[in-house]
Amino acid sequence: MERFDHRAALKNIPHRPGVYQFWDADNQLMYIGKAKDLRNRVASYFNKDTGVNGKTRVLVSKIHNITFTIVDTEVDAWLLENSMIKKHQPRYNIELKDDKTYPWIIIKNENFPRIYWTRRIVRDGSKYLGPYASVSMMHTILELIKETYPLRTCNLALTRENIDKGKFKVCLEYQLGNCKGPCQNFQTEDDYNDNIREIQDILNGRTGAVIRSLKAEMDKAVADMNFEQAHRLKRKFDLLDRYQSKSTVVNSSITDVDVFSIASEEKYAFVNYLKVMNGTIIQTQTIELKKRLDESDEELLTLAISEFRNRYQSKSKEIIVPFEIDLDDQAIRFTVPKLGEKRKLLDLSQKNVQFFKKERIDQYEKLNPEVRTERLLTQMMKDLRMNQLPRHIECFDNSNFQGKYPVSSIVVFKDAKPSKKDYRHFNVKTVEGPNDFATMEEAVHRRYRRMLDEGNELPQLIVIDGGKGQLSSAMKSLKLLGIEKQVTVIGIAKRLEELYYPGDQYPMYLDKKSETLKVIQHLRDEAHRFGITFHRKKRDKGTLATELELIEGIGKTTAEKLLKYFKSVKKIREATVEELLEVVNAKQAKAIIGYFNKEDTELKEAVL
Repeated sequence: MERFDHRAALKNIPHRPGVYQFWDADNQLMYIGKAKDLRNRVASYFNKDTGVNGKTRVLVSKIHNITFTIVDTEVDAWLLENSMIKKHQPRYNIELKDDKTYPWIIIKNENFPRIYWTRRIVRDGSKYLGPYASVSMMHTILELIKETYPLRTCNLALTRENIDKGKFKVCLEYQLGNCKGPCQNFQTEDDYNDNIREIQDILNGRTGAVIRSLKAEMDKAVADMNFEQAHRLKRKFDLLDRYQSKSTVVNSSITDVDVFSIASEEKYAFVNYLKVMNGTIIQTQTIELKKRLDESDEELLTLAISEFRNRYQSKSKEIIVPFEIDLDDQAIRFTVPKLGEKRKLLDLSQKNVQFFKKERIDQYEKLNPEVRTERLLTQMMKDLRMNQLPRHIECFDNSNFQGKYPVSSIVVFKDAKPSKKDYRHFNVKTVEGPNDFATMEEAVHRRYRRMLDEGNELPQLIVIDGGKGQLSSAMKSLKLLGIEKQVTVIGIAKRLEELYYPGDQYPMYLDKKSETLKVIQHLRDEAHRFGITFHRKKRDKGTLATELELIEGIGKTTAEKLLKYFKSVKKIREATVEELLEVVNAKQAKAIIGYFNKEDTELKEAVL
């Protein structure tokens, strides 16, 4: 196959805004992108110093031809890119996952227009408002319109000629008060169209203007002593006022703005859109984007903004976003609010997108548990600044009782789940007295000395239950074994859930709701539980052995043999001479029976 000469291709690409297309050897369109400077942007794909990721390198290796389209402005390139991606759906472009057909409210292009909802758009001059991601909200609005403005629901051809000829008669809807009977000229077309204009204002979020107009009409009707008309207007006024009070979430001075926020994962991103008019949210929707080339949040959000504004036909001149957008357009102002009402709007959008993201990811993970594991491990790798996934994690904990019976325990998690068959206990051999640091040093050394000797793979992450002291002790052993750079090691201090790194003076704090912190806490708690269980058994055994040592002729070693054989002091007390002789000599057996008989006699005398 002939090698693609990108240098020759670049010579023909101008320093102008536009859209570029990459084609493969089979003349299949692979990727569409936009640029404020076409030549510089395309050249960046072939520049080794830009550090493009692996997926992008694969794309570049397949390029066999480059075409481009010049436009006047960067914004034109932005809009053209979006329409071309939707039309051609190239393999390496972001995939917009939005398979729902959302409903619209239609104002039909006809005499005495009907208003109803539909999922099908017909280019016949009718006005479509929406789409509505919330079907319940759409029906609420339609119910409000029905209660406030009596409109026709029939599909009669209400031309002036047909009405004047008397072709129609009013139906039951007229008798019920749901229609004013334009079919028999009981309502003029001008009056009907005035209602339609008010309804259109409501659908566009301009309820304030409609309410003010109704208030003026109501006052005039009262002044003219037309109380019946005033009552009808008052009822309409109350309905609209209640609707506005339920819908308003910010100061009504915020007029005609678009609000966007994004929540991103390794493979997916989610973008929420709020359309705000006069402090009222009139549209809201969240979409999912599937990444193809490890796109940045800015690239994803820019594409989503173009998609939403085109879909909802928004002409807002202000767009509220969570971070700066590199898009130069005199007609649009991007705002990143820090405080105030606009910040509240952005926070509301972010709450919506986070909720949508969690809901969607939960759905994926229920169907594919391995997806959750990969996501969780990837998040842990990022949070803990690791260079590999922590598929194998080990956690150490020490236990002792007033310096006696010291033990260490290790628990193992594989793919973020307990692997109980790999749990281990350590009876401390080299430490005398209450020395938690030396105990940790011994346990870590013994564990990994054996793993190295047996040729087992080391864990990717080691968690030490304790602060800087325990962590330093563990690092001594790892350095002695020469493996301190092969694994990530952290210590967790109980009081404030602080995470310490070797040699780092200051702790790191993870969000209390972080999944990474929850896994580490689970590890620590499991190590503590496992260690305490073993420690209690050893302590109880030691306490019983101490009691047996009170018997004349019974030392520590003999006491431990007796407990190992009989399992408890109760069974030793109840044992016959023949049974005791299986473990001890005749003299010791006689002393044991004499000790417990004396003890029983003293107990009886005390009771009597």
